[in-house]
Amino acid sequence: MRKKVTKAIFPVAGLGTRFLPATKSVPKEIMTLVDRPLIQYAIDEAREAGIKEFIFVTSRGKSALEDYFDHAPQLEQELRNKNKPELLDTLQSTYMESGAIAYIRQHKAFGLGHAVRCAHRLIANEPFAVILPDDVIAGEVGCLKQMVDAYEETGGCMVAAMEVAPQKTSSYGVLDVKDDMGSLVSVNGMVEKPPANEAPSNLAVIGRYILTPSVLDTLRGQDAGSGGEIQLTDAIANEIDQERNVYGYRFVGQRYDCGSKAGFLQATVAFGLARDDLRDELSTYLEEMVGIQKAAQ
Repeated sequence: MRKKVTKAIFPVAGLGTRFLPATKSVPKEIMTLVDRPLIQYAIDEAREAGIKEFIFVTSRGKSALEDYFDHAPQLEQELRNKNKPELLDTLQSTYMESGAIAYIRQHKAFGLGHAVRCAHRLIANEPFAVILPDDVIAGEVGCLKQMVDAYEETGGCMVAAMEVAPQKTSSYGVLDVKDDMGSLVSVNGMVEKPPANEAPSNLAVIGRYILTPSVLDTLRGQDAGSGGEIQLTDAIANEIDQERNVYGYRFVGQRYDCGSKAGFLQATVAFGLARDDLRDELSTYLEEMVGIQKAAQ
């Protein structure tokens, strides 16, 4: 019987320099889309997929991230005194059970593969997920839940994939497809940020992974690759070299790159418009702004 995916690694050690000066004192993962921080969207997606243990790979200056998931008894009591049960429920939904979260320090930024490797002592001989909170994915069913359901049928390693415009392949890891089965594709290889004229496909890898323990074994002995960093894609490519199955999964949903300012703003608007309590006022404002811009032209 195939082992279930119950652990997830969240690499959150980055400095978030593209969002300075905000990230001088606030971890990027705590920045909010509407009224929830980026990390909460990732945690909620993981919970939906059946994840029980959450492993954060952090760095110096991330204490606010740890505090976010802690209990806040004084604030709870204040909400009770003011008879605000809905806000109290919202607050309590952010809590994590004692022992459910582990924090590992990545002392130097040696890449995504190194961040995952830092957590190897907390992963036994079992499959695990990796979630990059910068990639926020809106969908009726969470991206990781879709992948976990597919993994239960296929095993092997699996990466989330989406089609991108050919001219944008140089911004992504791109799959070399062996067999296209619709939602699933089997993979011959992965090419990191190829020029459009050299890309093997336009199927790009985004920040959701289900990986086997052998990937961690590879990472532990792996030297630095592209950019002087330990690349997770190199370890996954080794799985293919060893004739182990690697799949891409075309998820159903809309992905927002919240590691960029434009993507963060787009996600803010999209999530705001999806809210019943905000939709009318926000859409009216956007229509007015578009009208003003058109008039100015």
